[in-house]
Amino acid sequence: MSHVPELLAPAGDMLSLKAAVENGADAVYPGVKKLSARAYASNFSVDELEQAIDYAHLRGVRVYVTVNTLIKDAEFAEAAETLQTIAAYGADAVIVQDIGLLSFLREFLPELSVHASTQMTVHNTESVRLLEGRMKRP
Repeated sequence: MSHVPELLAPAGDMLSLKAAVENGADAVYPGVKKLSARAYASNFSVDELEQAIDYAHLRGVRVYVTVNTLIKDAEFAEAAETLQTIAAYGADAVIVQDIGLLSFLREFLPELSVHASTQMTVHNTESVRLLEGRMKRP
């Protein structure tokens, strides 16, 4: 069985997202302000993200939104609301670092695909096994 690799490109702002889409990316990964580990990128507001997802989807490109920071208890309600909005906008997946956020997503937004961020630092077999059951939709 042959597998074609996916060309996945970062998109720190609308200009870089458009450049990635127009130059053949299969998928892009924009970040959301406050929730993205790429602190030096402009990143997207929640409102801008809707336009970015629509732009990419109209051109057949998938969007995986990075939510790859650790979420403090005081930030959790806002993060949960942002994730509900991301799901409603039709993102193809979110890329997460926080294992608590992953548990929340599996319980409250099971339809949203989740990818493990490299920020999660999964580096051994036991970590992979732990995530294996949690990353799949119920």
